Amino acid sequence: MKKIAVLIPCFNEAVTIADVVADYRKALPDANIYVFDNNSTDETAQIAQQEGAIVRCERRQGKGNVIRTMFRDLEADCYLMVDGDNTYPAENARAMCDMILEGEADMVIGDRLSATYYIENKRPFHNFGNTLVRRAINTLWHPSSPILDVMTGYRAFSPMFVKTFPVLSQGFEIETEMTIHALDKNLLIASVPVQYRDRPEGSESKLNTVSDGIKVLTTIFRLYRDYRPLRFFGSIFTVLFLLSLLLFLPILSEYIATGLVPRLPTFVASAFSMTAALLSLVCGFVLETNAANSRKNLEIQMNIIRLLIQKTS
Repeated sequence: MKKIAVLIPCFNEAVTIADVVADYRKALPDANIYVFDNNSTDETAQIAQQEGAIVRCERRQGKGNVIRTMFRDLEADCYLMVDGDNTYPAENARAMCDMILEGEADMVIGDRLSATYYIENKRPFHNFGNTLVRRAINTLWHPSSPILDVMTGYRAFSPMFVKTFPVLSQGFEIETEMTIHALDKNLLIASVPVQYRDRPEGSESKLNTVSDGIKVLTTIFRLYRDYRPLRFFGSIFTVLFLLSLLLFLPILSEYIATGLVPRLPTFVASAFSMTAALLSLVCGFVLETNAANSRKNLEIQMNIIRLLIQKTS
């Protein structure tokens, strides 16, 4: 029998964790349900243990730190990650896990935005942020099939994804990092529409719209620079090159007409802009080579992991 691990990162979810564990126990009776408590100050861990979940603790604060520990320590044929706030229905769990176990995807996204998210969610800035992040990733990475929901915490993963995913983020930007990693490494991505429901009364969101939103956008910027360096630095080259031409062409025209260069500071600024543009282009080519080598190394690692999975299954 294939082993399924349900992963529930939690911080102060005493109001909802019992229902979450019970719902996923019913939907996936053969799964191991792990609740990773992230320094909760309420009775989240005790309630989860009473409901039969396997409770572990992560002392480093932040969802990214919790997921790093989950992925590092646990072994399974399918990993289902869900938040402990009881906003994701368990009835989609079996379908999402089956897609992983049957090899149809390396990551299955529980897509809230195509269902009831905009109706249920009462925070308009969260709605705007989700739309902005989704459009930014689809524009920058050009996936063959558009990513419908980037920030969802409801996902299923294959062992190949879990064991090759380098967790760099510490907080809520981890979902963005997961999506970009799957796109960059050409892993199979699938989406399943899920009926999102808002938090019940008494349950409070830990997401700060402004600060966490800035972290997510910074993560997109950073990963685009790291994973697509030629495009990133090529864009800088284009801007600086056009600026240099804009400054230089009037000087050139005046020099042809009079044989003089009266605006020397402008000429110097044009030269500096062109130099910076060429340096950006060179950096782009060098870093693109490094990124390509990293992808080659990852392919070799994935082949090794696939062999290990086959031996243990």
